[in-house]
Amino acid sequence: MEGHDPALRAVGWARTLPVSSGVRAGRSWARRHLDELGWTAHASETADAVILTISELITNAHLHARSDANLVLTWDGSCLYVSVHDDSPRMPRPREAGADATSGRGMALVDSLADDWQARPDGRGKTVIASFHPTNCAEHQGD
Repeated sequence: MEGHDPALRAVGWARTLPVSSGVRAGRSWARRHLDELGWTAHASETADAVILTISELITNAHLHARSDANLVLTWDGSCLYVSVHDDSPRMPRPREAGADATSGRGMALVDSLADDWQARPDGRGKTVIASFHPTNCAEHQGD
């Protein structure tokens, strides 16, 4: 980034995705920010994992929580945190889905894509946070 301040500790973006907006809007929005960070050029596999994770978390918020999804991306220079809040207090968990099942694999997928993930309850639902440590991103940021 031009004018990149080495003292800058973190950058972040936030967006609310109503149930009516669908998942595609969240994926497109996030990809633009990953482009800004240089991830799609220098860590494309990680960028794809982030986008798929975002798809799953927004889908869970819309489908299972029947809630808007509040999406926040935070980059601290070494880790990207993807946070999605919804209005359901029900905590997510990976589960086994049968071979013929058409759903039920979302959190298992997040578990395999993210370096780490956790869910935190709050008084208005929960937030699921997935973290990603891409290789080659920090040294190329701003190219």
